[in-house]
Amino acid sequence: MDVRALDGDAPATIAVLLPGFRETMRRELPADPPVTAELLARLLQRRHGADRILLVAFDGAEPAGIVKLGLDLADPDGPGHGSLWVFPGFRRRGYGRALVDAALAALRERGRGPLLVDAPQGKAADGFAALVGARCTAVNARNRLVLRGPAHAALGAAAARPVPGHGLRRWAGRCPDDLVDSYARTWGALDARVNGQAKVREPTVEDVRAREAEAERAGHRQYVTAAVRTDGDVVAYSTLYVRASPMADTGETFVVPDLRRRSLATWVKADLLLTAARENAHLAVVQAFNETTNAAVIALNRRLGFKADSHWATYALADLEGSPR
Repeated sequence: MDVRALDGDAPATIAVLLPGFRETMRRELPADPPVTAELLARLLQRRHGADRILLVAFDGAEPAGIVKLGLDLADPDGPGHGSLWVFPGFRRRGYGRALVDAALAALRERGRGPLLVDAPQGKAADGFAALVGARCTAVNARNRLVLRGPAHAALGAAAARPVPGHGLRRWAGRCPDDLVDSYARTWGALDARVNGQAKVREPTVEDVRAREAEAERAGHRQYVTAAVRTDGDVVAYSTLYVRASPMADTGETFVVPDLRRRSLATWVKADLLLTAARENAHLAVVQAFNETTNAAVIALNRRLGFKADSHWATYALADLEGSPR
């Protein structure tokens, strides 16, 4: 058994891991489209404002499993947050424990902790967590929306209800120059931390451009719909990442605090989904993850026709020197 650190941004890494990851997701989420190289590249890439640990367990020349962790560079004592997968042919042979130990050692070297790992909730994940001494700290629902059929009419109705005093602006890829400063300021008010990604403090135009380039490098097209006040300020926005797959991923949906409960989130997200569906004939389903305690996001997704199909748990394990395991 050999655990190696690999570069998640290297095409060779994607190529060697794709078969095992594709088989794993086929077993874990059989209703999903096959995993694409673009999806794996997005999962493994180093994100803006964050460092990335990618450790791969090998059985000879064949990868047996991976752990990938994001590290917020602005929080040098903070956790490593990501996911751990042992590929189906290598389970119950000690690879999972070896990856946990290697991840804890990598965090210890950096003076970081704890280790936070997301996995589909169930007996297998709960049993493994108990074995290594981890505890469940949060549960996220994975929600899916089938874009064609009944959902399309519901989205159309929601998008057709404008909020007085506001207009919509849409873009794919690059934010228009006349909006980018305001968009950066609104993004900076976002208070939710995303798995393995940095919380960008006071983001600038350069931060916006870096995130756009990040998506493009992984073969994704970022779609955005924003609500803009008559004074030109962005006050709400929603993002979506489309790749060469029938399934796309939602990003953030955010409304500035003093304008909430006015249907801005419903409006921008419905318009975003309709726009992406109209411009991408191959797009059939969208997935979104949200914490089960986030009542506002759960209600928004339900209004738009999303339905939860699985739950994912975050397991925490502390093992810094001097800390209990």
